[in-house]
Amino acid sequence: MAIKLDDSFAMHPGLWLRSDIIEAHGLSVTDAASHLGVTRQALTNLLTGKAGLSAEMAIRFEKVFGTRAQTLLKMQLSFELAQARANEDGIKVNPLAA
Repeated sequence: MAIKLDDSFAMHPGLWLRSDIIEAHGLSVTDAASHLGVTRQALTNLLTGKAGLSAEMAIRFEKVFGTRAQTLLKMQLSFELAQARANEDGIKVNPLAA
């Protein structure tokens, strides 16, 4: 399943996985967790945005649902970068002299 990502795409991958993968397959979180080989709580934390998507979890989704792990990890990176950009003014550095 190919997903084209725009640089402005900043949705937490868990929210997308819940709606477009798990619910689209008619699975409960408990059933999906069983297929993925993870605890229900670990999956819930991801799907609610309380936890980020790890490379291992991305591979699990790829193996069960066919969604490319690399695409899912790009979604996670885009989300994290958007979050950091939103707080960019608070990031203080000491630039190198030119």
